[in-house]
Amino acid sequence: MAARLRPLLALLALAALCPQETLAQPLPTTDTWKSEGQVVDSYEASAQLCWADYKEHMDLLEKDWCNWTVISRPYSALRDCLEVEAEVFSLGFPNPLAERVIFETHQLHFSNCSLEQPTLCDPPEDVLLAMIIAPICLIPFFVTLVVWRSKGTELKT
Repeated sequence: MAARLRPLLALLALAALCPQETLAQPLPTTDTWKSEGQVVDSYEASAQLCWADYKEHMDLLEKDWCNWTVISRPYSALRDCLEVEAEVFSLGFPNPLAERVIFETHQLHFSNCSLEQPTLCDPPEDVLLAMIIAPICLIPFFVTLVVWRSKGTELKT
């Protein structure tokens, strides 16, 4: 058993004493901060192009912006464009800029939309009483029926 563990312990000690260079991350420099800023600026420019394309599509549509079947295609295209551009620049999605663009979209185009749901109310009292009393009255009948049928099968066996 100890012979099996010896190579593993040696490998573990080697890994602890000599960390792999590929796993070590370099410290950020001013050049890396500048390049990250350029990436964000480039993504922002691409996001503005996505927004302009979306706005052009929405302006061509009727003002029935609360109907999902009308606006689903341009809205999905905007989201897909923002996601693809984020992948191009190796940014995660959703990201703060994409969220801001989508939030602006909702403020501009969908601020007057609300879910139209009928208000639910209780049924009239006589219907409610019938719905409550019917099962209560049927329970003793079904219990009696089950007991009667089970006694009938016991006598046959």
